[in-house]
Amino acid sequence: MNFRRTRAVAQKEFLHILRDPRSLIMALALPFLMILLFGYALTLDVDRIPTLVYDADQSPESRELISRFRGSRFFKILGDAADYRSIERKIDTDECMLGLVIPKGYSRDLLSGRKPQIQLIFDGSDSNTASIALGYANAIVQPLAFEILTQGQNRSGGEASGAPIGSRLRVWYNSELRSKNYIVPGLIALILMIIGALLTSLTLAREWEMGTMEQLLSTPLRPAEVALGKMSAYFVLGLVDMVLTIVVGVGIFRVPQHGSYIFLVATGCLFLIGALFWGIFVSALTRSQLVAYQLAMVTSFLPAFLLSGFVFAIENMPLPIQAVTYLFPTRYFVTILTGIFLRGVGMEVLYAEVGLLALYASLVFLIATKRLKQKVA
Repeated sequence: MNFRRTRAVAQKEFLHILRDPRSLIMALALPFLMILLFGYALTLDVDRIPTLVYDADQSPESRELISRFRGSRFFKILGDAADYRSIERKIDTDECMLGLVIPKGYSRDLLSGRKPQIQLIFDGSDSNTASIALGYANAIVQPLAFEILTQGQNRSGGEASGAPIGSRLRVWYNSELRSKNYIVPGLIALILMIIGALLTSLTLAREWEMGTMEQLLSTPLRPAEVALGKMSAYFVLGLVDMVLTIVVGVGIFRVPQHGSYIFLVATGCLFLIGALFWGIFVSALTRSQLVAYQLAMVTSFLPAFLLSGFVFAIENMPLPIQAVTYLFPTRYFVTILTGIFLRGVGMEVLYAEVGLLALYASLVFLIATKRLKQKVA
């Protein structure tokens, strides 16, 4: 392989990029717009759940329970309901998601040592949000019930029965449980895969459509030199996009970055190389820019969004789908990003994922050059 010829191809691609300022601006602005759009719009946080209260007991204990819900950031008390029909009507019109019903006799049962009952009416049309909200509600109700029961027993002179096991909750790596802290690093992988594949998927197809591919074929260029030369030009542009997405994630969305920036950029470059070579392979597979664009989107965006694990947990997928996820590099890069950003780990922990990224980049380079040889033939 002649590096002089490779450099000449890279210079040619650089000139083409500079002569098309609209595409250049789009390539630089698109990652910024995507991470802002996805970062603000895509959130899995469940808070400020619209709640309507039907308090039939009207006691200090029931008001204490309502005040706990009112003071929690997870619930937003809309007001009081006069009966069940009011709650049903609000749920039907999507104005309310939770109905808190405190029956008459709640305080009597609570203070007398009997197990009091309250009713939580959820809108189950969104089962995931409803199940999360149920957990938040239980976290409020149970400690309060035990606290009030203990106080009542102390006032009556009875012996307070303590809980047999005490537990303290401690969350590592994402103590605030902010979904953006693991969504935004995953978005970096998603954006790099889309941009990397799209940037190079149109290169060879454009050469065929413009009629300049015949000129390249008449030169002594080898397929590996064509692939490396075209990849090198777009690698610089992709590197700028990667730095931009990292700056936006850390600076605007305040995602904690506990790991090494050098290791982050190095693994990002390795992932970007694989994405760019995949785009070259797609471009070599077809001579139409439209088909190349569509194929690049289908093979980059959909697997990166659905099968990488940054939105949907891979462990919850069916076993055949879990096996398919191993074929896509975004799965490994998302693991690397969350490890670097949130856990602060490095090569000593993520060596397997880094090795698989290197293997993927090498395999895609080989199949891209092989496809180029077939085109030359």
